[in-house]
Amino acid sequence: FPIRVAFMKDVATIGIDTSGVSLHKRGYRQMTVKAPITETLASALIMLTPWNKDRILVDPFCGSGTFPIEAAMIAADMAPGMNRSFLAEDWKHLVPRKYWYDALEEAQDRVNLDIDTDIQGYDIDPEALKSARANAKMAGVDKLIHFQQRDVKDLSHNKKYGFLITNPPYGERLEEKSALPQLYKTIGERFAALDDWSAYIITSYEEAEKYMGRKADKNRKIYNGMIKTYYYQFLGKKPPKKTQKQK
Repeated sequence: FPIRVAFMKDVATIGIDTSGVSLHKRGYRQMTVKAPITETLASALIMLTPWNKDRILVDPFCGSGTFPIEAAMIAADMAPGMNRSFLAEDWKHLVPRKYWYDALEEAQDRVNLDIDTDIQGYDIDPEALKSARANAKMAGVDKLIHFQQRDVKDLSHNKKYGFLITNPPYGERLEEKSALPQLYKTIGERFAALDDWSAYIITSYEEAEKYMGRKADKNRKIYNGMIKTYYYQFLGKKPPKKTQKQK
């Protein structure tokens, strides 16, 4: 049994590793691009928003597709980790195999891919989109997501009340920093052109609000790995409640 020991100041936590590969690895992301966001963080950030499967979700910097894929898995009620194995599966003398099979069968019974969604992932890099499509297929949600090569300056949507949830470039390298003011200015302009949308943006760029031209309604400090980031939340109007007849 692998033993893990973690120290935080003067407290040591000792535990048995039951998962093996870190839990943030869901098992579907075989191909990645530079600076990907972890699957668990992407899922948590989506759950910090009011988005649900009936609402539009667009990630204009989708990279290897983590935000759209996690959103599609949430929409389809797909349990995280269905595409991976866990170390404790081999401990048959402690956890009978039947329990694993029963848990997997229960999770599979809950999956519903027969739903209408409007989840989109854009990126300017064709290689990133290739990775995103392969990862979405591996996760089993490729039919729920539309990926497209598109620059953020071309971002548009004709429907109201959608969500931008994205992880744009941070400019961690010196040569990239000079491009950030114009990039975030473009993000702000395209967001403003969307009708009653909300935007949720995680970035370490501290002048994001300045160049987007709008102060965030909420802001949370979150560590993405070792990088201190901010989760800027720009809240749009809520859609009118559906009548019983519309439902």
